[in-house]
Amino acid sequence: MHHLEPYYNWRALYRAEDDEQSPFYQRQYSETQFQHAIYNYVIHPQWDSIGSPTLYVKLLYTDYDLNFAILELLGEWNDCIHNDVMYLKRQVAEPLMDEGIDKFILIGENILQFHADADDYYEEWFEEVGDGWIVALNFRPHVLEQMGQYRLDFYMNYGGELDDLAWRRMNPLQLFRKVEHHLHRRLP
Repeated sequence: MHHLEPYYNWRALYRAEDDEQSPFYQRQYSETQFQHAIYNYVIHPQWDSIGSPTLYVKLLYTDYDLNFAILELLGEWNDCIHNDVMYLKRQVAEPLMDEGIDKFILIGENILQFHADADDYYEEWFEEVGDGWIVALNFRPHVLEQMGQYRLDFYMNYGGELDDLAWRRMNPLQLFRKVEHHLHRRLP
């Protein structure tokens, strides 16, 4: 797992550790010291801890004018044991919402397992974004199936084109526009 790096091609455009409004402002990273692990597997040191022992994140891009953030996730999303959605919401989403962010793109191709519990934090997050949205992009089919069993599609958008979007071929604004366009087509 230490070979799975967060996406780095946008680092010339945005670095969360340099953004004073970011919850990861002034974080220090090492390319050689591996300090985090998921179970017994060390992970690349560029991933950010949010307090969960199994879910890590990288804030890839934030646009405060268009009010969106793109986050890449890694690990096991486990609400049963660790209540990972609480960590994600409290440590990352809420500080960003305090800065005006109300649209979240969660890239989940590196989420290997999902274990749901209650939907309280999903509902709370959904209500707090108001006219914004939360998108689960490129999550694995078995993860989406588990999310669907807990009816998380009430709070997060996923499915269709969002399950297999070639986002790495786009810049952050293009990805945002593509997702936004897709969501507008879904609205009645």
